[in-house]
Amino acid sequence: MLCLKRKKLLPPEATFREVWKNGDLATKLSFVIMGAAQLKNKQWLKGIIFLLTEVVFFAWLVLGGLATISGLSNLGVNKTIHRTVDAQGYPITVQPDASLPILLYGVLALIVVGLLIYIYYVSLKSTRHLYALNRDGKHIPTTKDDLKSLMDERIHQTLMAIPLIGILIFTVLPLMINILVAFTNYDFKHQIGFSWTGFEAFGKIFTQGNIAYTFFSLLAWTIIWAILATFTTFFFGVLLALLIESKGIKYKGVWRTLFVIVFAMPQFMSLLMMSQFFADGGPINTWLQNMHIISANNPIPFLSDPIFAKATVLLVNMWIGIPVSMLLATAIIQNISQDQIEAARIDGANTFQVFRSITLPQILFVMTPALIQQFVGNINNFNVIFLLTGGGPLNANFYQAGSTDLLVTWLFNLTMKGGIANYNIGSAIGIFIFIVVAGFSLITYRRTNAFKEGSN
Repeated sequence: MLCLKRKKLLPPEATFREVWKNGDLATKLSFVIMGAAQLKNKQWLKGIIFLLTEVVFFAWLVLGGLATISGLSNLGVNKTIHRTVDAQGYPITVQPDASLPILLYGVLALIVVGLLIYIYYVSLKSTRHLYALNRDGKHIPTTKDDLKSLMDERIHQTLMAIPLIGILIFTVLPLMINILVAFTNYDFKHQIGFSWTGFEAFGKIFTQGNIAYTFFSLLAWTIIWAILATFTTFFFGVLLALLIESKGIKYKGVWRTLFVIVFAMPQFMSLLMMSQFFADGGPINTWLQNMHIISANNPIPFLSDPIFAKATVLLVNMWIGIPVSMLLATAIIQNISQDQIEAARIDGANTFQVFRSITLPQILFVMTPALIQQFVGNINNFNVIFLLTGGGPLNANFYQAGSTDLLVTWLFNLTMKGGIANYNIGSAIGIFIFIVVAGFSLITYRRTNAFKEGSN
């Protein structure tokens, strides 16, 4: 009650309306000229930064910023190569306008405008704060005070500045470009000059012939793959951890180390090696032929038959993923209270009942967020498919895809492989994958016990 009373006694924070109505001339000018109030109150560094930011921004806007932003409306006027004549009458070839740089610089210009709006809001908040300090007769921080604050109680803001700039340039900007490309006709027919086409690319992946058939087939396989890949690595990883931690097993550290070596080896080396082992003429088929188990003319099609290839990628993924689950499960099992297990055994519980009622619930409680992460990772598991099968075997009914391709590897095929640059369709698929993955992650994670207990 005392804290509530003290809060009520504090003067209310000034509103922007009050600042505009009751502020002095410099304060009112700050709504138009950033930094005016700061300079008037001798906050020289802050005032100069605000003022220079506004001057540089409007100079850039006049000299080229507006033209750059307006270029987003049509991504360039000239869309095709054509011949014409110059001022002297000589024939020349006019190339299409480079739409991708126009899009890139236009989006970057919008980000700059957004940053200016944010800086303007920060300047207004600073002006409001100065007004409140003057109104209440309190000390006005000097430039020295502000610098000291940035290196002390506001050090987190100072240290976050560079990472935030990096995120804007290397994450937000490419993400916005990728999203916007989905609404254009940027493909192998329009690699230089392309135009806005709305939702045409989305219509193709959902309704257009073999593209739609490929999309829904690979979507089904991607979901099946993600579920099976996550379940198998989790189940056998937990089983392996239980076996190693069982009483009577000697040299537990040695066994764990052997499996950790599999995890420590670079994944691409393991996958490339496995692709050679399982090839039709690879060591496994050769050994089976030498043992007269199979004939030389009928090798087991580990990678050349659609069903065998899918089973093979699941098997190899288990080889790579089980050690990770084993390490996580081992740490959990070693921290389970043995008193609880002994009490259950005294009550007559057998090994399976102890596992079902005590061990498994605690493993799931801790590992559920990791399982969600593994599931999401498996949806986008490019390495296993690309390095082991290359998406093959080829499927004649698919558009630029093989039988083991996931949506993410199909996206790669559409944009980078075979010279077929369907960037718009690839971007639309990327947006769809993001929506599915983000939606699933948010919904499932918020339903986990770990999240519910953490939010309490």
